[in-house]
Amino acid sequence: MKVVVLSDTHAPRRWKSCPPRVAERLRDADVILHAGDVCVPSVLDELAAYAPVHVVKGNNDVPDLVAPETLELDLGGVSVAMIHDSGQARGRITRMRRRFPSADLVIFGHSHIPLDETEEGLRVFNPGSPTDRRRQPYGTLGVLLIDDGSLVEATIVPVT
Repeated sequence: MKVVVLSDTHAPRRWKSCPPRVAERLRDADVILHAGDVCVPSVLDELAAYAPVHVVKGNNDVPDLVAPETLELDLGGVSVAMIHDSGQARGRITRMRRRFPSADLVIFGHSHIPLDETEEGLRVFNPGSPTDRRRQPYGTLGVLLIDDGSLVEATIVPVT
């Protein structure tokens, strides 16, 4: 299973339409996860043309964007939790383990800083932002490969 992970697309200010290098990654996705700050619902419609989309609400999302604050789902046998803002870096793993005790993987956004870290048996993954890189060298997204109940690969992919 190929999972494309996005966050902080910030439409329409930053995401006018799906950037070509993002679309390349979406074409063969089995599922798309968006960790919030979509901003407007039309982006979700655009993404849904590629694959089923799961999303959590970000702090900049308009009220019309209907999404939960957190989400827990099973993706091919991997327990995945999503939240937009995981809080400060210090203590993140412990805080996320407490918040999502059964999760194998927690996906979050908000900082626009790509991160893939494992500690205490929990992996946390922030794909960064494909459209608003802030102080990062590149706009990024994440690609997860799940096979036979395991996360076999997690990659941060530059798209700008």
